[in-house]
Amino acid sequence: MGNHKKLLQFLRPDPAVAAAPKPPPPSSSDDDDDDYACSTPTTPTTGATTPTTATTNSAPSSPFAMSPWTQLPGLGFGAGDGDHHGAAGDTTRTGLLGSLVKADGHVYSLAAAGDLLYTGTDSRNVRVWRDRRELGGFRSSSGLVKAIVVAADGRIYTGHQDGKVRVWRRASSPPEDPAAAAHHRRVGSLPRLRDVLTSSLLPSQYVETRRRRAALWMRHFDAVSSLCIDAAAGLIYSGSWDRTFKVWRVSDSKCLESVIAHSDAVNAVAAAGFDALVFTGSADGTVKVWRRGSRGRKGRDTWHAMERVLREGDSAVTAIAVSVEARVVYVGSSDGAVTHWQWRRGAAPGAAPRNGGALRGHKMAVLCLAVAGRVVVSGSADRTISVWRREEGADHARLAVLRGHTGPVKCVAMDEEEEEDGAAGAPRRWVVYSGSLDGSVKVWRVSESDGGAHEDAMTPARTPAAARAWKGASPSPLRAWTPYAATPEPKHMGAAWWDRDVDALACVVAIWSVTTSAARGPGGG
Repeated sequence: MGNHKKLLQFLRPDPAVAAAPKPPPPSSSDDDDDDYACSTPTTPTTGATTPTTATTNSAPSSPFAMSPWTQLPGLGFGAGDGDHHGAAGDTTRTGLLGSLVKADGHVYSLAAAGDLLYTGTDSRNVRVWRDRRELGGFRSSSGLVKAIVVAADGRIYTGHQDGKVRVWRRASSPPEDPAAAAHHRRVGSLPRLRDVLTSSLLPSQYVETRRRRAALWMRHFDAVSSLCIDAAAGLIYSGSWDRTFKVWRVSDSKCLESVIAHSDAVNAVAAAGFDALVFTGSADGTVKVWRRGSRGRKGRDTWHAMERVLREGDSAVTAIAVSVEARVVYVGSSDGAVTHWQWRRGAAPGAAPRNGGALRGHKMAVLCLAVAGRVVVSGSADRTISVWRREEGADHARLAVLRGHTGPVKCVAMDEEEEEDGAAGAPRRWVVYSGSLDGSVKVWRVSESDGGAHEDAMTPARTPAAARAWKGASPSPLRAWTPYAATPEPKHMGAAWWDRDVDALACVVAIWSVTTSAARGPGGG
């Protein structure tokens, strides 16, 4: 996507930063961008610990480094390997490059665009980063930032808790002024204001919401949970907790269609990039496949018809990612599994995809997914990031488990690292950005080759028994697909609490504690 030489050049180990005090709380001023702190991992010396900002070079060596289990192939601890360095010191190894920390709340969304990184938080701020430095940011008037996508023309679309999609554009500036890259201005919203004003006068433009209230069909009346861009079709898709997904035309920001897709909150929407397919995943446990058609004058309007139910289960669907070149769709769910299906090339329209099975690398819910090349990355509420490599057919090898976050990993993004001079023929490498509810963004390097893994930056999981995903090894409650003609009424699974802030779980525990105390009375017992 972009050139990451500058980013990798500045992400150097800095042991002093790890001991730095916690930054002060952010100022109430919207323009105050001085209260940030950036940290990078120190150069590790043993294979015993996972990378955190508290790691120092003076840490004693662990006997685990001499364990025979660390001599397995692909762990970076073979015989004769006496000089171990982290990813920051070895440009071919998978591992942690650095951490970007800002006293700005939980990180809910991020997007990489060229040499810029955009991060969205629950403080309504979108921060702009380059070369390990925060350049600045921009702030919306309301609503935490739950989704960010960047269009090819440079426009940034942000989805918010208040149900709005806002559009931003970077201010034009001379190339010699790098600081101006952080200057963004709002250029509109979805839907457009004039469309809202025109439609509000017509009773036929209103629909009844689940709260027995009337709302314009073109507006989301609940949080926007997901955004995606189909560049080839010139469309933007937005999914919302109001159970719908909406289709927008990029050229004029017009809302073309609103589809009531599920019986519960829509947590993910993804354009396939092939066969005019769109996938939606919901808290009701289903993944649905929609096929896009054209209508209207000159075919500029769209319509979407459901083709099949790809998945149906009790666990909520939390994330969807698509590998366009391999025609594979990955689905993350609250049971910790990543299921995947592949569409065959040359198959007749409407042909059923092949169910490839499930990747099980997490103990808690999968919250986010990203795919690039043959590499699949999944972030989870268990605070880890699993890295998989797609092999021939439906098999996948788990390359590593990246550890370092102290809170659930809410969002991930990938960008290809530019090859260095003289590195022709080397395995492809990727820069992975992970945002967490611990308030930090971590930057990792991931290689398609599993030979450069290093224990200091991750916990490898390449073993003969767990190297590949299995097909049919254990019974699955999920259906591979259901033809549209035979699709039953989806089962309503209640509120989308798996994707709605993790703080909700704390509220449930607090209510249970108060109730228990009241039942026991003043005497306890």
